Amino acid sequence: MVHFQLTNIKIMKKEYKFLFIFFLIFKISFSQEYSKIVDTKIGSTGEGLACGYNFIGATYPFGMVQFTPTFFSAHKGFVITQLNGAGCSNLGDFPILPISGIIEKSPNDMNSYKKFEEVKTSQAGYLSLKMNEKIDVDLTVTKRSGVGKFNFNNSDYGTLIIGTGINSSPSEKIKDAFVEVTSPYSCEGFTRGGDFCGTEVDYKIYFAAEFDRPSEFNGTWKGNKLSTKKSSVGKNSGAYFTFNTDDIGKVNYRIAISYVSIENAKENLKAENKSVKFEDYKKQTSQVWDEYLSTIKIKSNNDDRLKQFYTHFYHSLIHPNIVSDINGEYMGADFKVHKVEKGREHYSSFSVWDTYRTQGQLVAMLFPKKSSDMMQSLVNFAEEAGGYGRWILANIETGIMQGDPTPILISNSFAFGGDDFDLEKAYKYMKRGALVPRLYSQKQEIRPYLEEYIKYGQTFASMSLEYASSDFAISQFALSALSNKSDYAFFKKRSQHWKNIYNSKTKWLNSRYPNGVWKEKDHDWREGTYKNYFWMVPHNLKGLIDTIGGNKFAEQRLDSLFVRLDAEYEEDWFASGNEPDFQVPWIYNWIERPEKTSKTIQRILNEMYSSNENGLPGNDDLGTMGAWYVFASVGLYPLIPGVGGFSLNIPQFESIDIKLPENKILKIRKRGEKNYFINSLKFREKPHYSTWINWDMIKKGGVLDYNISDKKNDKWFLNPPPSYK
Repeated sequence: MVHFQLTNIKIMKKEYKFLFIFFLIFKISFSQEYSKIVDTKIGSTGEGLACGYNFIGATYPFGMVQFTPTFFSAHKGFVITQLNGAGCSNLGDFPILPISGIIEKSPNDMNSYKKFEEVKTSQAGYLSLKMNEKIDVDLTVTKRSGVGKFNFNNSDYGTLIIGTGINSSPSEKIKDAFVEVTSPYSCEGFTRGGDFCGTEVDYKIYFAAEFDRPSEFNGTWKGNKLSTKKSSVGKNSGAYFTFNTDDIGKVNYRIAISYVSIENAKENLKAENKSVKFEDYKKQTSQVWDEYLSTIKIKSNNDDRLKQFYTHFYHSLIHPNIVSDINGEYMGADFKVHKVEKGREHYSSFSVWDTYRTQGQLVAMLFPKKSSDMMQSLVNFAEEAGGYGRWILANIETGIMQGDPTPILISNSFAFGGDDFDLEKAYKYMKRGALVPRLYSQKQEIRPYLEEYIKYGQTFASMSLEYASSDFAISQFALSALSNKSDYAFFKKRSQHWKNIYNSKTKWLNSRYPNGVWKEKDHDWREGTYKNYFWMVPHNLKGLIDTIGGNKFAEQRLDSLFVRLDAEYEEDWFASGNEPDFQVPWIYNWIERPEKTSKTIQRILNEMYSSNENGLPGNDDLGTMGAWYVFASVGLYPLIPGVGGFSLNIPQFESIDIKLPENKILKIRKRGEKNYFINSLKFREKPHYSTWINWDMIKKGGVLDYNISDKKNDKWFLNPPPSYK
């Protein structure tokens, strides 16, 4: 009996120990603070093309504001709007800057101040800084507002400067501005005009701001004149508030914006800023980021890789951003106030030429409701502006980049689950833009040289390839969304126009004159060379490969591209940081060399990315590069326009859990030696014999199981990836 009791006690101890460990693991896995893994400094420094242009400040997932020092003029303090990863000056509205003491002269253009001294904490939704004057700054956000805490560290007085006729771009691009001090606690106003990549952008944005304590002195300025007047207008203007800070030394600040009116900005501020403590805002926003980032759970002992992964994932969830107010109103592309349908939100900041390749698919498969609202926003924009844009900022079509990328983005989003939007209207503007020459979205032509493309089957080389990809995406949308077989056949056939720029003598794609005479092969490529763009026939890669002579020749050509990974626009090697090359590593899958796909991706991740401040090979472009990193890391790449599916590579982590809609979990597991050869691949315990997997197959969840070996096995990929003639 005694023996029995002792045995059972031992068993019970083991069971309790097991349960304790189990619950400890459970607690850790479900209370993971993913927001703290993120380091917003990654990709925030650098020069030229090899620079991420990422901001370090606080933002909300797809939120309205970005509270941050700007990449372009950090000396102006902390702005409330900023694009992440755009490699040219943009936005940067309503900068606020803390200075010690009483203000003695006008800030004028705010160019005479020093930037912050030290970044103390930089994570998702929160930034902590130390200024040169030993002022501590903490920034966080809500969905439509920014929240700041300024600690003047025992100074008798502290002053906060708010620029209104000033942004991160040259002030001469601002056309109008207004500010009014409405109380010792508050101010409001607007600015009109700005800059995007050197081009004037005529948007108007309003703000309402308030402090948690009254100022002792306040006023405004314009140019070099400082005043106690309560209002000011025009360029290089703003307001100031001076506080007696010899007590606790802290001043809390809240600001909300609207693209419709000051009243709406006030309502946004009132609706979303119910707490009075900075820490409450910080905690709430961190929890929201934890929820979003936890949709992909990675198991790894490599903390550095985890930091990189979640930072890039974070970058892919910043844009597009909400521009509709709490009451549903937004400023349309026709410069009229519109209201979204109940239950929807309106979005802007569409870097479509970039995001259609990666980020749009990621958002659709993980957050289909958000994706659907984004696509409806594009449809609304087309109705208001006359057609789709290529690069939309606020309510403005900027015309940046080339091709007709929005049909691709919409078709991709639909294919990966973001399908709750007006499909008929979406297709109407796709078709019109592809068939009717000289149509405009606001002041920008939708498809330049469309007449030439229709008449001769080709135009400028890189534009021809963009149009062919867009045509193919339209064909897929016509069939899958609307069951329109005749339009499907028409656009699918026209997507083969890439063949019209194939030069059989040189075996390269290149431009030709309308009379058929070939141009030099290095002519008419935008942000790349003929070697970078050659592989941009994602819908018919087998056709392209067969045309140049088959797998062996294609392999040699691919190998020669990957001699270097850091090419700039005019260099004939692989450009890790530039969109036309993003898909190329996976093309080895089409020539039956999947190990080279995995090896090349491993090289890119190891050599071109790091957790340093200059750790990106190029502009993030509003989450495009971030999403590329995510897809490359999990081993799924959405390569074909408008087709729901992925080209495969060996995942970078042993265990990956992806939370899909309807609480389905896609589990990706990797077993075996650290090598580039896949010995076998199973999904739901059944062999999978292809380097391609359909979205419809995995969207309900299951286990995708990789068995890695040091020996090549050609039998596991018997079924070729898709190619459309």
